[in-house]
Amino acid sequence: MEIIFITGLLVTGLAVGLAAGLLGVGGCFIMVPVQFWVLTHMGVDPTIAIRIAFGTNLAVVLPTAISGAYGHNKKGAVLWKQAAYLGASGFCGAIAGAYVASNLPGDVLKTAFGLVILLGAVRMLTAKPPHIDEEISESPVLYAAAGIFLGLVSGIIGIGGGVVMVPVMVMGLKFRMHQAVGTSTAVMALTAIGGILSYMYNGWNVTGLPAYSLGYVNMLQFVLLAGTSVPMAYVGSKIAHRLSHKNLRNLFIIVMLYMGLKMIGVYGWLGLPL
Repeated sequence: MEIIFITGLLVTGLAVGLAAGLLGVGGCFIMVPVQFWVLTHMGVDPTIAIRIAFGTNLAVVLPTAISGAYGHNKKGAVLWKQAAYLGASGFCGAIAGAYVASNLPGDVLKTAFGLVILLGAVRMLTAKPPHIDEEISESPVLYAAAGIFLGLVSGIIGIGGGVVMVPVMVMGLKFRMHQAVGTSTAVMALTAIGGILSYMYNGWNVTGLPAYSLGYVNMLQFVLLAGTSVPMAYVGSKIAHRLSHKNLRNLFIIVMLYMGLKMIGVYGWLGLPL
């Protein structure tokens, strides 16, 4: 691998870790475009490249999310019972979602990725935040349904799920913003495991994979990205608790809007270098 690709992945890992700890997201909006660029420039078929980007992204999410959850837990922002409900059902949903993704064209995956994020951003922007005195939902059935949905989305579009999970927690389950971000990092670890296993299995005998690949998970990219993202996720979790509920929410929405437009290809149509 050329030095420019190695440097790009290491720097990307820093940004991914910061986003994971700060916003409770897996950093897919940073990783996936960079990984796709690296792989296609290495000569990998675009459809295989996007699947590898999604699968490897989930592998990086796992240790990064654990690092972020550790930082948020020290601030009391991880609701472990709710995380267990969502994580267990999300694990199953992610396995099914990754199987579906392994049989879809690359362009469909990229467009679906962008549309889901844009819809989530618009809904979060227009929704009223929960009142301080509103109680968090305690229904296991509701958490199971939400977890399966989040896991499916995570597996299909190769994300840790935080970018969809946080809006669902805030608007549907009545979490406060800091609780949603903190708990999201814990849930992402469990949903990521299901997606990782499925991407490995479904890509195991595929031809055209780059060196050091286990199915649709590339271990070289994983090492480069995770090496910088894991320590930075802890730093991001510390910064998150210095921001107000409103500022953290607004920052999250801005990131979602950017990511959705990027993956749909709007900036490319407009000729913008973003």
